[in-house]
Amino acid sequence: MDDNKEKKEELNGKLFLIVGPSGSGKGSVISEIKRRYHGFVYPVSYTTREIRAGEKNDQVYHFISKEEFKKRIANGEFLEYAIVHSDNYYGTDKKEIMEPLKGGAIVIREVDIQGFFSIQKQIPKENLVSIFMKVSDLNDLKGRILRRGEISENELKKRMDSALKEISQAEFCDYQVPNQWGQMKQSVHEVEQIILSEIKKINY
Repeated sequence: MDDNKEKKEELNGKLFLIVGPSGSGKGSVISEIKRRYHGFVYPVSYTTREIRAGEKNDQVYHFISKEEFKKRIANGEFLEYAIVHSDNYYGTDKKEIMEPLKGGAIVIREVDIQGFFSIQKQIPKENLVSIFMKVSDLNDLKGRILRRGEISENELKKRMDSALKEISQAEFCDYQVPNQWGQMKQSVHEVEQIILSEIKKINY
């Protein structure tokens, strides 16, 4: 799944990965950062999962078929991709990340821990910052997942099992930001401060 690293001198920007399990608030944090900072780049993911009520294609996700996804894999179009919850494919388009980074942009992207490990192998450390959204209360996390829409007990179990595995690997990220129910404003503030602090370290 991984390609060779880009030459370090080719990348002038910084990629911020907002990492965490389903329901940890990654998307909500990025939505607020996006509202405040229009100059950053926010790549759209590809997925084969069903579109949910209220979602629009090409906003948070490009919804495509498994056949189309597999064609893109064969063509080497993904920086990383994974099969999540043993069924749906999720992937990060390579060009949507690498081209802005070469141009010196600040790129913000949400991924699960699996995606983080894949991208970490391809992006130089000085161009990559990872922020794990940590939910310590599993009942809170379970409630968030259920509020997204009806899912089967089997699907819920898969997501909770995946969440436990991801949380156990949070220490591999550069930062961990707690994101408890009702404290989104504080979580966004912490992520924002990390981003601004890391941007100051860039030598343009």
